[in-house]
Amino acid sequence: MAEYYNYIKALHLIFVTTWFAGLFYIPRLFVYQIEASKKPSPDREILGKQLALMAKRLWYIITWPSAVLASIFALWLLIIIPGWITQSWMLVKLGFVVLLYVYHMKTHQMFKELQSGHVRYSSAFMRIWNEGATIILFAVVFLVILKSTINWVFGVVGIIGLGVLLMLGIKLYKNIRKRNPEA
Repeated sequence: MAEYYNYIKALHLIFVTTWFAGLFYIPRLFVYQIEASKKPSPDREILGKQLALMAKRLWYIITWPSAVLASIFALWLLIIIPGWITQSWMLVKLGFVVLLYVYHMKTHQMFKELQSGHVRYSSAFMRIWNEGATIILFAVVFLVILKSTINWVFGVVGIIGLGVLLMLGIKLYKNIRKRNPEA
């Protein structure tokens, strides 16, 4: 089975990439759905219907299948190289994967609410929510690349710093939108 390692790893990376693509784009569609719900009729109905269809296709055709397939190929890799599960970097990475699934499931809940026409969150909240997957991606990539050489203090400070930078970017974008609503 080890001779298939690179193929399995490649498939795992492909499906991780498409999973994250879905997780990056679905909150953006939520922003548009929320903003469309505040428009006057008939724009509200036309945009709402089209955006709900786009979100449904993205979520069920790309994001969910990618999450499942990425996980299947990840488990397969752990079967091929069972020693990884005892390494601290892998345990931390798996912790972030659990966090990613929590993020995914909460996003699924938001998706279901918006599909039923229930708007509970603001578009500003969704812009911030959109960055959750980015922070997890950074953490996982650095863990996988650096493995045991990672300095935990710099890693934690780096993730917090990334979060602060993302929040500052969102605040800057919000100020730009206030001045120019077409931005």
